[in-house]
Amino acid sequence: MKSLKNLILLISIPLIFSYCKKDDPVSNGDWLIPSNEVFDGGPGKDGIPSVDNPQFASSDAIDYMNDDDLILAIQVGDEVRGYTHPVLDWHEIVNDEVNGLPIAITYCPLTGTGIGWERTINGKETTFGVSGLLYNSNLIPYDRESDSNWSQMANECVNGDLINTPINTYLLVEMSWATWKEMYPDADVITTNTGTNRTYGNYPYGSYRTSNSLNFPVDIDDDRLHRKERVLGVIINGKAVAYQFEKFSGDNLQLVNDNFEGKDLVIVGSEEKNFLVAFERELDGTVLTFDVLQNELPAILEDQDGNKYDIFGKRIEGVDIGKTLATPTNYIGYWFSWGAFYPDTKIYE
Repeated sequence: MKSLKNLILLISIPLIFSYCKKDDPVSNGDWLIPSNEVFDGGPGKDGIPSVDNPQFASSDAIDYMNDDDLILAIQVGDEVRGYTHPVLDWHEIVNDEVNGLPIAITYCPLTGTGIGWERTINGKETTFGVSGLLYNSNLIPYDRESDSNWSQMANECVNGDLINTPINTYLLVEMSWATWKEMYPDADVITTNTGTNRTYGNYPYGSYRTSNSLNFPVDIDDDRLHRKERVLGVIINGKAVAYQFEKFSGDNLQLVNDNFEGKDLVIVGSEEKNFLVAFERELDGTVLTFDVLQNELPAILEDQDGNKYDIFGKRIEGVDIGKTLATPTNYIGYWFSWGAFYPDTKIYE
């Protein structure tokens, strides 16, 4: 009997190996990132379902949010929409169209990063799904047109037919639900009518947001800050600088002027209201000087000529209303992810 068991075991080993290799998504073609550092997150491809037909309601009709829950806001033209962390924690990608723009809201709960991606690539419209793979603990979406894999924080295709292709990004501003209601009480917010049954009031990752532990390895573990400290990162010329919320403490909005990689920047936000956002100060060839506005949300900035700008950098009062400040790629994420993707990230002092 023992010999028979051993024989069965010996026969089954190559069969198991062959099955794993055949279905191993990491072995599919060349990668821009080290393939041995791409990990299977567990649920498998589309095991975390994207939201492909999002439903919306006005803020006063949303009953699943607490004041300190987070929401990602996007503005396209005159339309503002909100995508909540309680929904994104369970789905990670929302494929939407905002004011005619095909957009994917990509969010990685493990790195705390939310970035807007244009869904038109090389002239073809696509949708994105969750591949189930991770690099540096960060989401790897795949596009359904070419089945290529993309790195969220690198904002480019890292495997497949579209390898090396960059993605066009759009600014998402992260804030608390209380701040959202103060800014945009009448704007549309995603509902829990997603087509799947999830416990949206329960965070799916336990104590992950506050612990100093990681679920998956990272290439570089930069210990200058707590791994899960939320910071605003700004990316210019492939380099990054991080701004801490503690620099924006107090009841009022705070403003910081900085220069990074030759760009004059203004960073504005509030630890209490839980948002930070960065803009370039140069507009139409002139470097503007800003003052921060108090108690006028969503207006947050006023330039030297009295023009006022909202949280998306759009001029909403003054001359040439609608002009918008340029935005370098910037978004909030856990500190460890910035250290892993952008080594030697500068910490603003």
